[in-house]
Amino acid sequence: MIKYGAHAFVWIGDWETQAGNDTIRRAAETGFDLLEIPLLDPDGFDAQSHKRVLNESGIEAAISLALPREVHMPDNPEGAKRFLRRVFDHMEELGSTYLAGCIGYSLGALTGAPPTPGERAIIVEGLQELAEDARGRGITMALEACNRYETHLYNTLKDTREAVLEIGASNVQLHADTYHMNIEEEGFYTPFVEAADVLGHVHMSESHRGLVGTGTVNWDEAFRGLRDANFSGNLVLESFAAINPVIAAATCLWRPTNEPPEVLATRGLAFLQEGAKKHGLA
Repeated sequence: MIKYGAHAFVWIGDWETQAGNDTIRRAAETGFDLLEIPLLDPDGFDAQSHKRVLNESGIEAAISLALPREVHMPDNPEGAKRFLRRVFDHMEELGSTYLAGCIGYSLGALTGAPPTPGERAIIVEGLQELAEDARGRGITMALEACNRYETHLYNTLKDTREAVLEIGASNVQLHADTYHMNIEEEGFYTPFVEAADVLGHVHMSESHRGLVGTGTVNWDEAFRGLRDANFSGNLVLESFAAINPVIAAATCLWRPTNEPPEVLATRGLAFLQEGAKKHGLA
């Protein structure tokens, strides 16, 4: 059954205890099933406080991240694994069981060349090891495909799917993002259908990162593709009204979005629900 989620960047850029708890409440009040929390820095993450507010608000949490530059997995696989195990610890304490995002690389860590077999092998081997640990904690991971300007490692759903299949773990899935697909794919329908066997988490994000439905993403094609892929995972609104400075630098997001947070959230959720209903996805 599809869960409608929202990324915390719809409301806030820096995840701190009070701001985070306020965002949990706002997401629940808007009507989302889950909030995607950017656990970019495990230091100071107050899992117990957030767990209490999540329970009070009746909403779930998924976790997402991009690895810090100093633990970019191809360059520092042991550091990356230590970092992600700390994230697993916080997830267990929080009661969250889903980790998505750039779990094998750091955004903006470009080499000026295509990915090498060695780089990809390090990521696959690292995530194979982590998948075993995650399975014992009840955690599912999803590797995100991002555009060529943010990473050279996994840009399309096809090559990311191949990595997921090579990892070969039942608790490792594919994380797709319509913003990145709008840059890299030759459409939306076929990539979703061809990745159906591993697709678990989708960022529904507009071409300009603002209000969904006001840019160049072909939403009808995207919803049809998700329907025919029999998608039943997390459908997450990702609009950036606010953003962490580190992520802003990596993604080159220099100007504010076209609507304030409450508009992005309320109209965004309505857009997702209406599109899913129209195309028989819900």
